[in-house]
Amino acid sequence: MNSPSKTTTKNDLTAQLQQIGLQALPENLDDFLARASKARWSAHMLLEELCRSEIQDRSRRSLERRLRLSAIKSFKPLADFEWNWPTKIDRDVIERALTLDFLQQARNLVLVGRNGLGKTMIAKNICHAAVFRTAPAILEDLQSESIEGRRRKLRSYANVGLLCIDEVGYLSYDDKAADILFEVINRRYERKSLIVTTNRIFKEWNEVFPNATCIATMLDRLLHHADATVIEGDSYRVRESEQEAAARRRKK
Repeated sequence: MNSPSKTTTKNDLTAQLQQIGLQALPENLDDFLARASKARWSAHMLLEELCRSEIQDRSRRSLERRLRLSAIKSFKPLADFEWNWPTKIDRDVIERALTLDFLQQARNLVLVGRNGLGKTMIAKNICHAAVFRTAPAILEDLQSESIEGRRRKLRSYANVGLLCIDEVGYLSYDDKAADILFEVINRRYERKSLIVTTNRIFKEWNEVFPNATCIATMLDRLLHHADATVIEGDSYRVRESEQEAAARRRKK
């Protein structure tokens, strides 16, 4: 290999690194070169460190992009989940879901329980690399579109690797909304996995979608290949509110 014909300036080098697709190194070029000089890295060590830095940066940006697309927003890590607080919870089912093994069989996970027991927190920890939407958001998204726009968005919801539908049962909907939700579930049936959280037991879903004729078929598709687990106990949020109120009283 011939020697370079002229010395490359820092600005030129930064631009060239960006041109070949590197991002971490151009942003920290001075620091990188200073560390390489101080530690007297060999050419091999320098390339290893360059690759490590770029891989870490790309992993970070990939996670940020997936979180942005998922609309999952912020969430508490499952390390903060108090497993002993619910009076009933199948920890094995949830921890197995965290491995994402159920995606290979296109199985579903349904979390059933009253408000404030951590269903959404669990779902967000499983779905941090998926598409996360509340049921009202999905239905509003699909109902507000033209026919062609709805077809396009239905294909998107049908084909994403993992879709989480949160908070089914917190509001009531008409039969048109039930038909739309059924269409999403049906298109994913035996193809792609779903996670659903609900505060209603399944026999009460007719109250969520009164007058809808597709509820039995919707539940049949949803639960055919699914782990449905019930979480019971008192609300975390009510407990925290009571603790905060008690702390305020003690300060008086």
